[in-house]
Amino acid sequence: MFAKFKYHILLHLIIFMWGFTGILGKLIHLEPLHIVWARMIIATVALAIGMLFLKRSFKPASLKELLQFSGVGAIVALHWVTFYISIDLSTASLGILCLSTTTIHVAWLEPLLMKRPFSWLELIMASLVIFAIYFVSDDFNAQEYEALAYGLTSAFFAALFSVFNAKFSQTAAPSKISLYEFISGVIFLSIVLAYRGELNASLFEMTIYDFLWLLFLGVLCTTFAFLAVIEILKRLGTFTVSLSINLEPVYTILLAIVILQENQLLGYKFYLGSVLIVAIVLANAAIKRQQRKRLIH
Repeated sequence: MFAKFKYHILLHLIIFMWGFTGILGKLIHLEPLHIVWARMIIATVALAIGMLFLKRSFKPASLKELLQFSGVGAIVALHWVTFYISIDLSTASLGILCLSTTTIHVAWLEPLLMKRPFSWLELIMASLVIFAIYFVSDDFNAQEYEALAYGLTSAFFAALFSVFNAKFSQTAAPSKISLYEFISGVIFLSIVLAYRGELNASLFEMTIYDFLWLLFLGVLCTTFAFLAVIEILKRLGTFTVSLSINLEPVYTILLAIVILQENQLLGYKFYLGSVLIVAIVLANAAIKRQQRKRLIH
């Protein structure tokens, strides 16, 4: 009993750290592209060390598998870059609220990419989320609408790589998938930086605080959290973990109020819409659980 409780505490500590990643978009004084490039390098090194320590295999099953992982790595990079651009243009609260729509994107992507039956219920849920976003953005200015567009694009990329990774994980270890996605993400972003004339020593010009926050982001929020969640999934089950992860926007918004005082920038409509979106996402997860139970019985 105590062991299970311990894993619940660890899970919410990890979700808290993930909630903090949006705050770091404001605390780290670097461009979004530079933040993600550094994050993926640090995460690659940390994950490789973790896999060596845990004696996990690095070898891909085939060239095709390696190329598939690499392609999704670029999507992961785009997800993080658009997420931090959204935060840079507006607030951490808006960025993470947009990201909470990821599960709604998964609802229509899975039937297309995984060939599973289409759900009208999920279409209704998606429509309710769209209404909530419209409600939230009713009094936005032009820059906030741009931030909203980047945030929703980030959620789409997150859903896309989540669906692909769910498919890959049927035949490959999640740690191996992530390692090659991080490596290809670094290569992809390095090409983008080179094209922009930014792949030079200036990338390493940062304050000690920026560097420490990047280490926290890359090692703890990315690599440690990832490896720990794999173990937690074994102990608590997929539904408990996925349902709890949907609370990430709550943690971020609370942190943004305390650390960044974003409540002074956002009106009551934003918070009402946030409650509605989180409620829809949690309801969607609960309904899926009931549907799975009926299929089993």
